[in-house]
Amino acid sequence: MYDIAIIGAGPAGASAALFAAKAGKRTIMIDSDKTMTRRAMLWNYYGIPETVGPDLVVVGIQQATKYGADHVKSTVEDIVKTDSGFRLITERDEFEAKYVILATGAATDLIERIGVETKPATEPRIKTVAVVDPDGRTNIEGIWAAGTVAGVSVHAIITAANGANVAINILSEINGERYVDHDIYKPDVK
Repeated sequence: MYDIAIIGAGPAGASAALFAAKAGKRTIMIDSDKTMTRRAMLWNYYGIPETVGPDLVVVGIQQATKYGADHVKSTVEDIVKTDSGFRLITERDEFEAKYVILATGAATDLIERIGVETKPATEPRIKTVAVVDPDGRTNIEGIWAAGTVAGVSVHAIITAANGANVAINILSEINGERYVDHDIYKPDVK
């Protein structure tokens, strides 16, 4: 049983997984490897002079797995509510999690199939997005959404920030108090 399952490993999904895993929660990213970011050239990602989307995706997955997130390349075909959370059914396996974060980018077929409320998108070339509250909750308790599928701008840096924000909101709910992840830089003293 995972604490948090994230569907998607683009900037929103990997960022959410990084925060969840670093907080010590059992985390899994299930990724179909179809993120729009794989086609991106990024000159506007803060802290990085330039990078290509495929490299950004690889680094994001590496950061999340460094802290213990599991990464599975597969397509989630269904999500079923259980007594203890959710069962995620992929083309090959099944996984259980207490919480789910949908970070599927422009892909909405799964979210529509499982009954997540949707609305027309406002971002160019994006047709439909999930209806979410300001914290990222959908109409299905325990299922949250982050990034483009949650109506956030398609810009990678914005979806990454939203993925982190949604993860922090879930962690705060799980812990019963506001979660903050601040590491302190400690330069070598000579």
